[in-house]
Amino acid sequence: QALGNRGTVTEASGFNPEEDAQKIYNAMKGAGTNEATIIEILAHRTIAQRQKIKEAFKQSVGKELLDCLKSELTGNFEMVVVGLMMPAPVYDAYELKNAIKGAGTEEACLIDILASRSKAEIKEIIATYKKEHGKSLEDDVCGDTSGMFQRVLVSLLTAGRDESTKVDEAQAVQDAKDIYEAGEAHWGTDEVKFLTVLCVRNRNHLLRVFQEYQKISGRDIEDSIKREMSGCLEDAFLAIVKCMKNKPAFFAERLYKSMKGLGTTDNVLIRIMVARAEIDMLDIKAEFLKMYGKTLHSFIKGDTSGDYRKILLELCGGEK
Repeated sequence: QALGNRGTVTEASGFNPEEDAQKIYNAMKGAGTNEATIIEILAHRTIAQRQKIKEAFKQSVGKELLDCLKSELTGNFEMVVVGLMMPAPVYDAYELKNAIKGAGTEEACLIDILASRSKAEIKEIIATYKKEHGKSLEDDVCGDTSGMFQRVLVSLLTAGRDESTKVDEAQAVQDAKDIYEAGEAHWGTDEVKFLTVLCVRNRNHLLRVFQEYQKISGRDIEDSIKREMSGCLEDAFLAIVKCMKNKPAFFAERLYKSMKGLGTTDNVLIRIMVARAEIDMLDIKAEFLKMYGKTLHSFIKGDTSGDYRKILLELCGGEK
């Protein structure tokens, strides 16, 4: 798993998995749980280090650490800890499974994950999903979504995006024209054209297409998508565009929206804090401050409480 070096969670030096496992065991045995110890250890170890703690725990205690944590913890705090114990593709597959199963679908989860992961990451998620859940992710997505939204997700799942950095100037101009003619210039919208360009082309090429589009239409591509589409399809295309332009800013906005106003969309907040802690949380924090004039730390602090707040603030890493 290629992790960025812009995370708030980094390798603990002098790491001793046996010692960590013992401390966690002691924190859970007997009446009550010492949550502070669990936070202190798990929020300051990398995913790879947590896997070693899991192994050490199983060897010395003869039980699965994850099962023990689940039986001791509850609520949102438990959800964060459970997420931290999973390797990245396992966590993504787990989140997707939860988004699909049961009544209704959490479309936001499908969009957040599939629009933001690289080709290699998507391939790994698909293989992990099959292994963990015995089903094809594509089949599950298709069984739970429909229409053009489904087609966009299926296209993202083929992990067929060009990942080169080359820009074909003539093609970029043509792509911008095609999208313009499929949307703004035309009564009704031909969404397939949007799909072909947004789900297939490489990032550098798309950034060029967006510039060209602005020239032709006098509008930002995001504005056109908002005018032309609605619902999940609009959300999916916007997420793709935003991830291409600036992925940390995309996550900063998702975090902001999960907390502002009444109530908190905890599953979104948890998913991003857990999944990005080791990758680009430093950049997400910087974008958050730039976009909203307040720190992510202050937002989390004001919107959550208890051990849940404590562990999220550790993952957020410092007030700046």
